[in-house]
Amino acid sequence: MFEATKVGRTVGKQEFKAQRDELRTQLLEAQRDLRKSDTPVIVIVSGVEAAGKGEVVNRLNEWLDTRGVQTFAFWELSDEERERPRYWRFWRTLPLRGEISILFGGWYLAPIEYRFQGLCDDAALDAELNRIVEFERMMTHDGALVVKFWFHLSEQDQKRRLKELSRDDRSRWKMLPEKSKFSEQYHQFEHVAERVIRQSDRGICPWYLIEAENKRYRDLTVGKTLLQAIRARLNEPVAMEPPTPADRLELPESDGAQITLLDQMDLTLKLDRDSYKAELKLLQQEINELSWEAYKQHRSTVLVFEGVDAGGKGGAIRRITSAVDARLYRTMSVAAPSDEEKAHHYLWRFWRHVPRVGHMIIYDRSWYGRVLVERVEGFAKEAEWRRAYSEINEFEEQLVENGAILRKFWLQVSDQEQLRRFQDREDTPYKRYKITDEDWRNREKWPEYKAAVNEMVARTSTEDAPWTLVEGDDKPFARIKVLRTVCDAMRKALHEQKGKFTSSGVTRCGDQRMQDKQ
Repeated sequence: MFEATKVGRTVGKQEFKAQRDELRTQLLEAQRDLRKSDTPVIVIVSGVEAAGKGEVVNRLNEWLDTRGVQTFAFWELSDEERERPRYWRFWRTLPLRGEISILFGGWYLAPIEYRFQGLCDDAALDAELNRIVEFERMMTHDGALVVKFWFHLSEQDQKRRLKELSRDDRSRWKMLPEKSKFSEQYHQFEHVAERVIRQSDRGICPWYLIEAENKRYRDLTVGKTLLQAIRARLNEPVAMEPPTPADRLELPESDGAQITLLDQMDLTLKLDRDSYKAELKLLQQEINELSWEAYKQHRSTVLVFEGVDAGGKGGAIRRITSAVDARLYRTMSVAAPSDEEKAHHYLWRFWRHVPRVGHMIIYDRSWYGRVLVERVEGFAKEAEWRRAYSEINEFEEQLVENGAILRKFWLQVSDQEQLRRFQDREDTPYKRYKITDEDWRNREKWPEYKAAVNEMVARTSTEDAPWTLVEGDDKPFARIKVLRTVCDAMRKALHEQKGKFTSSGVTRCGDQRMQDKQ
């Protein structure tokens, strides 16, 4: 694979100067056009050591308008990053639409280094590469342009460069002397790199192999390639890959007359007041103790509440928050996205709020808005909400792999009970803020929402992130069912499976826990 990067291409000084100014002008023009588009650009800069990756990035920052460019390096993990899923640090670096992020190594850095160091095997590496491919496909389908550069040198050229760098006090090589093993085992590193590139090279996110021996050739080639990629994206529609088998999974369409999961719920279930008070006291005591135990075990808790309007989400959430120490939890009420949130992938705003280990976050509405309100109201195209099922499952899988205890609740009430609660809100002054014209409109679209909920549960209820359907006509019954479900899940995770993060026990290349083993 790398033979084409060792043929000795060169560019002379005069030729470089002749092409540089024109290339810079064209890049700035393309960047101005990019700002007017909905396309974020993600540039991955990777390759063998001493290939001049830092020099290339400096050159790009010189040629581009830096007001629309951000550069990120992924070296040591911060304490915040160690306490969250690995991809949390990458989601935070994703550019706004119309802007550019340049990532040193990006999500490829840890898998390559960990496989090279023998901290994972080929199977774990391949599993992580599959995740990377899906992540890049998700970004591309959302409109992003992902440009990946791999800079390569021959073994002889690398040794010469490293010798030069060893005399440079400003060199990263001196900062990280343990990297010398990369030159000592050049062919082994090249073997790992070839496996990574072959398995993650896709038509929508290809790798560009750059011969890095001649710096002028290297820099011009990178600039021209980036220019061509941006122009092609702005001038042509995004080329989509064929749908995966999961994307093609079809469920019968519901016209409102077919039986759904919601139709099978017994909304007449009730709990008498005395039993409610007794159980509430015991369960609130237990959830308080479990939340502190989760803090000690460094296990985060993620609770998602969805449901019909006036379904009782707020009341159920308050029965949890009134029992848990306020220093351990945070609630997030999800409304329409802000302008900044609209300028990113819809999951970006949820990745930003992934809790640190030991803490709890409670979502009043969540990422499921993509397959519910955005689907029904037409805010998301059919292709967007259809692929969201797999995107959401992947997001939740990463939360659980990192140790999160994840439970999701759908609170349902009958049509008659919802109408009664709506009228009560209108008649009670301190409750009027809860009722809007949109709530009344949603009642008229209930058949469409019911079909969407049915498909959502069928596609996203998994072993480690199951949905719990809560019968909500009787508020005491609903609140106790929610509390009991949360306590059961936390108790099982913290006591029966203490020390385990997932039921599968899979460890991926570059995983947080692998990094902690060093």
